[in-house]
Amino acid sequence: MSLNIGARLRAVRQQHGLSQRELARRAGVTNATISLIESNGINPSVGSLKRVLDGIPMGLSEFFSFELPEETERKVFFPANELVEIGRGGISYRQVGTDLTGRALQLIDERYAPGADSGKILLRHEGEEGGVIISGRLEVTVGDQKRVLGPGDAYLFDSRLPHRFRNVGEEPCTVISACTPPSF
Repeated sequence: MSLNIGARLRAVRQQHGLSQRELARRAGVTNATISLIESNGINPSVGSLKRVLDGIPMGLSEFFSFELPEETERKVFFPANELVEIGRGGISYRQVGTDLTGRALQLIDERYAPGADSGKILLRHEGEEGGVIISGRLEVTVGDQKRVLGPGDAYLFDSRLPHRFRNVGEEPCTVISACTPPSF
């Protein structure tokens, strides 16, 4: 039996005809929480998992005995409505694929509202990341380097370096980015 909690929760939720948003509402958690659990970005405590399952409703024993549908092949194509929202606030991160287990790459359609900022505390994690600005203007800080990038400009860096993203323009900014290995 697979203990992939993310895939298991997604299968149970879908079998009950619930969207991530609806399950989050019923369970009293954020949509991002459901998304992160399903993408294995977080490993919920037993208490947190029980709270989410109460929104279905389903007990823990039933959840862990639930038979996952056999997936014979990995999904290759993803319609726009299947991208998984993992952002919050003024930043939308729409991830390609729900379960990145075993994947070496995370691909994201990023949208920054005017003034949106990844945070005053700079990010750091294992891997590399890069992106191409599609529209708008994005200030990218990596270590002691800072640059404002516009459409067609790109970045690529070691993600262990402290980094930050901020929309300094008056219009939304769109970026297509990749991170390897996936970071959550």
